[in-house]
Amino acid sequence: MTTLGELGELGLLDELERRGLAAGIEHDAAVVDGLVVTQDVLVEGVHFRFDLLDWRELGARAAAVNISDLAASGAEPLALLVSLGLPAETQLDDALELYAGLNERGVPIRGGDTTRADRVVLSVTALGRSARVPGRAGARVGDAVVVTGPLGAAGAAFRGGRLPPVPDRVEDGKRLAQVATAMLDLSDGLARDAGHLARRSGVRLAVELERVPLAAGAELDDVGFGEDYELLATTPDPLGFAVIGRVEEGEGAALTLGGEPYELAGWEHFR
Repeated sequence: MTTLGELGELGLLDELERRGLAAGIEHDAAVVDGLVVTQDVLVEGVHFRFDLLDWRELGARAAAVNISDLAASGAEPLALLVSLGLPAETQLDDALELYAGLNERGVPIRGGDTTRADRVVLSVTALGRSARVPGRAGARVGDAVVVTGPLGAAGAAFRGGRLPPVPDRVEDGKRLAQVATAMLDLSDGLARDAGHLARRSGVRLAVELERVPLAAGAELDDVGFGEDYELLATTPDPLGFAVIGRVEEGEGAALTLGGEPYELAGWEHFR
């Protein structure tokens, strides 16, 4: 019997699509009757620990990572739906702080669900609208590969025992969506996310790591940590964003430093 630990996240998605149990799940968000919809689940002990953030920061992060998926779709956020599992001994003030954080980006909470759980489980669904959603499958040979901001902040902060706020790239996403051939947000690390985009587009992304802007205090290997939530896009017009590579014929993500191959780690669900 194959386990999810052996298969990995991408392997699971491939199986679901191959068996006809899911469709159109390759992008950061789904487009349903004109609405852009995305959902993320945060599980205590897997995605966060309360020694790294507090209740309000957890709420703010949960909203922000979903809004980041809307940004990667060029979408204007409209509403959030929040489902929350909490231990019965959770203090009311903590729950209220969580919701205060969820409201920090100014996107209204329109519904959801609550239930008892043995640890905190927070699921947020974000709804938005976009005139054009680039998706992950349209990168073309000759496109520039761009990022919307410096990388490595989350990896550097994690080494120091905290996580930085998630950047707000909604306006950048709407600008890029007008011209980008493919786009996603960097949640699993540059190498893995560039590989996702390359795989779906049937091309190779050649990334020159010396061109990657680094956040203050970050080292190059921090770029593999993930959790930066900057946007990575392929586009014929960089629009002034940092160009870190190009789209070529081939497959996968080819990362080099000074012309030599360089490996970066990344986040793999189930492993």
